[in-house]
Amino acid sequence: MIINKLFLSNKFLEYLKINKSVLILIKAQFFLQLTASAFFLILNIYLSKNNFSDGEIANFLSYRFLAVIIFSYPLGYFITYRKLKPFFVISSFLLPIVAISLVLLIKFNLFEYLKIIFFIWGLLFTVFQVSVLPFIMRYSESSKKTLAISLSFATHSIAMLLVGVLIFLTSNLFKIDEGSILIFISSVSLCSIYYSARINEPNIKDNNKITSRNYNWKLILQCILPTLVIAIGAGLTIPFINLFFYHNFHIDSSDFALIGGVTSLLVAFSSLLVPFIKEKLGFKKSIINTQLIAVIALVALSTTAYYSNYDYILYFAIFFYMLRAPLMNMAAPLTSELTMIYVGKNNQEMLSAIVAAIWSGSWYFSSKIFKFLIEQNFSYSEIFYITAFLYLLGIILYYYLLKLFSNHSVSAI
Repeated sequence: MIINKLFLSNKFLEYLKINKSVLILIKAQFFLQLTASAFFLILNIYLSKNNFSDGEIANFLSYRFLAVIIFSYPLGYFITYRKLKPFFVISSFLLPIVAISLVLLIKFNLFEYLKIIFFIWGLLFTVFQVSVLPFIMRYSESSKKTLAISLSFATHSIAMLLVGVLIFLTSNLFKIDEGSILIFISSVSLCSIYYSARINEPNIKDNNKITSRNYNWKLILQCILPTLVIAIGAGLTIPFINLFFYHNFHIDSSDFALIGGVTSLLVAFSSLLVPFIKEKLGFKKSIINTQLIAVIALVALSTTAYYSNYDYILYFAIFFYMLRAPLMNMAAPLTSELTMIYVGKNNQEMLSAIVAAIWSGSWYFSSKIFKFLIEQNFSYSEIFYITAFLYLLGIILYYYLLKLFSNHSVSAI
């Protein structure tokens, strides 16, 4: 019913009314997301095929997240009241080059440098991503902020769809190995430089510059607590979901890329629906209801592993994976906008940096926890059940944050 009304009213045309510089930034973000998506889909399997254990793979990933922990807070402090375009240009140039270097190190068995490259990868991706949300909040009209944030989040899903289909076709039709595919996609990501260079960012007015940054840490802490809990849970699951399918259902990289690509189509579509669902249901129902259903789907997905000897169970696993991902991702643009509004203009850059640090920091520790649990013979299902519990706790914390927000700005809900 809601979807029919959306198409009939042509509300998706509203996305074309987003500030031009913000749209250009989102295009630059999309090209970098091509590399991020490709690495998410097949890098772990590529490492596994190069005789790395699951524990070693988790250890490598942890260095990417460690970089974000170290640099997010200084970066958030540094970018406050500064122009953001230089950060986009630098990371757009260097990130694809570092990604290509990472694959070449694996190809030529130079494994001793992998930790360093993963660390640099995390740093550069942080420089770009931490700056995106503050840029959107600075230069988007109030009525267009939800649209811009949702479109920004959708770039990851759209990129993953295209990359997933590309990987599936090249692997099956041309028998190209994962490493060569990753190098090709990383090379395409260099197009991000073109768009980053075209961003037209106004000069920061002198009266907006301050030498002392007074952040409201009470508001910031209220916003980051639910994010922290959910991020820890996500870190036990999302980076290793391809290994779950690989070990339990023998899904190879090309097949998982196709599954991930189709799932990303659903995620992208659901992300673009977010502004209109929020308009109809408000922040509270849109965030809480979608996340609760997503947790149920995650529990069901985890349980399928116990019945993997039945061929048809694979289809249930794919269904629950495809159901969980869009529902969980629908909440991300809304929680980002909610927290950005709640903390106020003077705290937005710092909140963006800390949230990035929390996601990567929690994923760093989650990777270490995952390594420990997998070496203690915990199954993937048992680990994913822990994620489901943490998600539920995070949803409860978001519920209380929404109550605080409603008192802070009743008209926003």
